[in-house]
Amino acid sequence: MKFNTKTIHGGQHEVDPAYGSVMPPIYQTSTYSQTTPGGHKGFEYSRSGNPTRAALERSLASIENGNFGIAFGSGLAAIDAVMKLLKPGDEVISTNDLYGGSYRLFTRIFEGFGIKFHFIGMQNAENIENYINDKTKLIWVETPTNPMMNIIDIKTAASLAKKHAVLLAVDNTFATPYLQQPLDLGADIVMHSATKYLGGHSDVVLGALVVKDEKLATRLYFIQNASGAVCGPQDSFLVLRGIKTLHLRVQRHCENGKAIANYLKKHPKIEKVYWPGFEDHPNHHIAKVQMKDFGGMLSFVTKGNDYNEAISIVENLKIFTLAESLGGVESLAGHPASMTHASIPKEEREKTGVVDSLIRLSVGIEDIDDLIADLEQAIG
Repeated sequence: MKFNTKTIHGGQHEVDPAYGSVMPPIYQTSTYSQTTPGGHKGFEYSRSGNPTRAALERSLASIENGNFGIAFGSGLAAIDAVMKLLKPGDEVISTNDLYGGSYRLFTRIFEGFGIKFHFIGMQNAENIENYINDKTKLIWVETPTNPMMNIIDIKTAASLAKKHAVLLAVDNTFATPYLQQPLDLGADIVMHSATKYLGGHSDVVLGALVVKDEKLATRLYFIQNASGAVCGPQDSFLVLRGIKTLHLRVQRHCENGKAIANYLKKHPKIEKVYWPGFEDHPNHHIAKVQMKDFGGMLSFVTKGNDYNEAISIVENLKIFTLAESLGGVESLAGHPASMTHASIPKEEREKTGVVDSLIRLSVGIEDIDDLIADLEQAIG
C-alpha cells in the first residue's frame, strides 16, 4: 500500500467478527472470559492487551513501515519505556535541543538511577561519535527539534549507531510518518507523542513506539505490560480515527506553515524565523532529502528580544490559541521559555536558542488569510 492508503487500511485486516463493523469497536473492558485456564481468544486482561489498542498498534506499525507498534498512556510513558531498556552505568547521547519534558525525565528521573546523559549539538551528526564509548547504549534524536526546528541527519546517526552497536531512537512527533520515516533511514525505535499530529484534534493524550526488530519489540512489550502505562480503548480509538486523516491534515499544515513562515520572515518587527523550509535554515539540504515537506511547526523571535513584547503578542492572538501542545487542527501559539521549556534552566535553554522572546507556532488548518490577519494584529 502507498502511505495515503495505509493511514486508512494499514494493519486493519481483521473484520469485526461480531457484526462486521467497518471501524474497530471500542472494547471497553478490563478482562475477558476464559473457557479453561489459559483458554481465551487472544486477550486475558486489558493492561496486557486490548483489541482496540491492538488495532491501533497495527496501524502505527504500518504507517512507520515497522513490524511492531506499542501504545502507551502518553508520549513520556513511551520514552520512559525506552529508558527502561537501560541499566545503571549506561550512557545516552541526546540532542541538546529537545522537548522540555524529555529533558526533565532524563535528568530528574533517570540520572537518579545511575544513567548518564550527554546533551550535545547534533547539527553535524558526525559529532555524535565523539561521545560514544563502551558504556553508550542509546542515541536519542529529535528532528525537527522542539522548538528550534533543527534538522538532524538520521541516516548518518544510524550508521554511527550500527558501527558501535548502539540503539538509535528518533522522536518523530513533529514530522509525523507522513513526512519522515526514521526506520527506513536506519533508526531502531521511532517514538511519537500521538497526542499531537497522529490524534490531530487535541482531544487525547497517548504515546507510541514502533520498531522492526522482534527481540527489541519483545523487551518493550514486556516493559509496557510490567510497568502498566498503557492507553485505554477510548483513547486508542480516537488516535486510530485521527490517523485516517493524517495525510490530508499534514498536507494543509505544511501549506499554511510555509505561508506563515514567509510572511513572518518579511515582517519588519521579526528578527528571525526558524522553519526548515528556508534555504538558509541549518541543514535545509538534509531536510529536503529525509522529509517529504517541511511541516507546520515554526518559531520566531522579535527584534530586541523583549520578553514582555513576546508575552503581549501571544496574549493578543485571537484565532491562534495560547496553549501547550501542538499538532491539532486548530492553530496554537506557545512561549517556550515560560511554558514547554520552563523545566530547562535559563542558561541551558538559551544555549540552544530558546531565548525570552521566542514564540512557537503550531500552524493549524484554518484559512490562511485569517491566520495571517491574526498575526498582523497581534504583532502590530
